[in-house]
Amino acid sequence: MKEKKHAIGIDLGGTYVKYALVDDAGQIKFESKMPTEVEKGREHVISILKQSIFETRLIADAEGIQVEGVGIGTPGIIDNGLILGGAENLPEWESLPLAGILNKSSDFPVWVENDASLMGLGEFHFGSKTNYSDIIFITIGTGIGGAMVLNGKLYGGHRNRGGELGHIIVNPEGEKCSCGAIGCWEAHASVTALIRDYKRALTQNRKKIPENVDGKYIVQRYLKKEKEAREAFKIHFYYMAAGLAGLINIFSPQQVVIGGGISEAGEFYINEIRKETLKLAMKETQVFTKIIGAELGNKAGILGAAALVFDSVNKSEKIKDKKPV
Repeated sequence: MKEKKHAIGIDLGGTYVKYALVDDAGQIKFESKMPTEVEKGREHVISILKQSIFETRLIADAEGIQVEGVGIGTPGIIDNGLILGGAENLPEWESLPLAGILNKSSDFPVWVENDASLMGLGEFHFGSKTNYSDIIFITIGTGIGGAMVLNGKLYGGHRNRGGELGHIIVNPEGEKCSCGAIGCWEAHASVTALIRDYKRALTQNRKKIPENVDGKYIVQRYLKKEKEAREAFKIHFYYMAAGLAGLINIFSPQQVVIGGGISEAGEFYINEIRKETLKLAMKETQVFTKIIGAELGNKAGILGAAALVFDSVNKSEKIKDKKPV
C-alpha cells in the first residue's frame, strides 16, 4: 500500500490565518486558525504564518508524520513566491518575497500562490472527484476571483501574471472597478455589485434602504419575490452569465465550479446562472461543460494550499526520475 504524503496548508485572509495538516487524499488531520491582525503590520502577519507552521509541525512530529512542505494561499499577484501586489486587505503586501522569507525559517520547502487559484486547485483535487482535466473555478464575494486548471495543471499565464478572471471586461461603459478600469466582471457581478444594484433599485422606487444590507439579506428578499431584489439579481445573473460564457467559449472546460458564500444560497442560484450562461455560450463550446456549485466550502483554501505542495513535490520527483537518453 502506497504511503500517504502530508503537507501543511495555509489560507491567509484579512481576518484569519487558517492552517491545517492534510494528507494527499484530502483528509484533514489537524486544523486551526489565528487572527491575522493586519493592523499590526506586515512583520506581524509574517510572524503569524511562522507560528502556524511551527504549531502544525509539532502536531505532525507528535503523530510521527513526515511533512513534505508548506503551501500558502494569499491575496495578490505572485511570481515564483514573490508577491508583486494586488492584496489591498493586507499591509505592505507588495514586492514581498514571502516564499523566500519563510523558506529561511522553515525546515520544509514553502510554496506561495494566489488564494483564489488555490481554492480552485483544492476543488480540482478534492472536490467533485471526477478526474476532469480542465475546470474553471470562480469565487464570488466582495470581488470575483478564480482559477483555471488546464490539462490538469494550474494555469496563470506567463510567469503567473494572469488568471485575474474578475477583471474580464463585461461592460466597457459600465461601473468603475477597484482596479481602476471600467466595466470589469467584478464591478458588475460580485456581491458588492449586487448590494449596490439592490440599493439603487430601492432608491429608484423611493423605498427606504435597510441597515446592514448584505448578500444573505438580498437572497431572502429575492425568495420572498421582492421586486427590487429580483431586479438586482436579474442584473447579477446577466453579468455572471456574460463572464462565464466568454470563459466557456475560450476554454471549453469540462466543469465550471462556482464558490463563495452566495453560491450556497440555494439551488436556484446555480440553476439561474447555468440557464443564463448556456443561453449565451456557443453550443459547440458548451457541449461538455457542467456548471456546478463548489463542494469544499471554506476548507477549499487550506486544501488547495496542501494540493500545491503535492503537485510541486510530484513534479520534482518526476524530474529526478527522468534518466538521460
